[in-house]
Amino acid sequence: MKVKCGICPRGCELAEGQYGFCRGRRNEGGTVVCANYGRLTALALDPIEKKPLAMFYPGSKILSCGSYGCNLACPYCQNCEISMADAGNARTAYFPPEALVDKALELVPAGNIGIAYTYNEPLISFEYVLACSKLAHEHGLKNVLVTNGYVCEGPLSELLPFTDAMNIDLKGFSARFYGMVGGRLEDVERTITLSAAKCHVEITTLVIPGENDSADEMAALSEWLAGVSPDIPLHLTRFFPRYRFSDREPTPVSELRGLADIARQKLRHVFIGNC
Repeated sequence: MKVKCGICPRGCELAEGQYGFCRGRRNEGGTVVCANYGRLTALALDPIEKKPLAMFYPGSKILSCGSYGCNLACPYCQNCEISMADAGNARTAYFPPEALVDKALELVPAGNIGIAYTYNEPLISFEYVLACSKLAHEHGLKNVLVTNGYVCEGPLSELLPFTDAMNIDLKGFSARFYGMVGGRLEDVERTITLSAAKCHVEITTLVIPGENDSADEMAALSEWLAGVSPDIPLHLTRFFPRYRFSDREPTPVSELRGLADIARQKLRHVFIGNC
């Protein structure tokens, strides 16, 4: 009998032993479980600005961890080695929540303020992130999610009380663009709206020439985001040729600056990154 996964709007219906689209969740004995639970592909102490977060404890550092898999399929993915990996080809080390929190506490003297769940899509590892986040809060650590925001309201609402900050990837502002990456814009809009009411939120849009870089789209994006709050920081970052878009040209810096000027007509905090 197939079982439906309830973590993201994709709602994969999985037969026994079958993995979901994300490659990180699987039907085991009639229950969809986090198959990549604690299986980390990356662990590093990063500047908070690298997440990117510009207005959340600036100048601090945060222990950043990631696993493998993703519930979207961006053809331009800048981190495809792990986001497109699966249990069969991902090189991992096992860190149960207690070990991850212990590592974070060990790094407090080095400027660490907590744990960032990042690199791949963390919410496909919902159970692991929730367990780590609860334990981190018990020890006075901050929790940061760096996510594509493609998550159902139920698990998001369960995690938000333990989340201090989020950077949500708003990939574009059209149904066409979200169709290309395998999601729906309205689901990410809901995540942004709900999250901004509960924790610190910043937004990142990777600007890809010819795909999501029109002046009209940036005007619509910034106007909608200002409707949530004009104080939400927006990061416009530069695309570099990667994955299936390896034949494309990088985003011109001049184009980022022009789009930032458009966004600043509605938003108070607009940043340009990866230049």
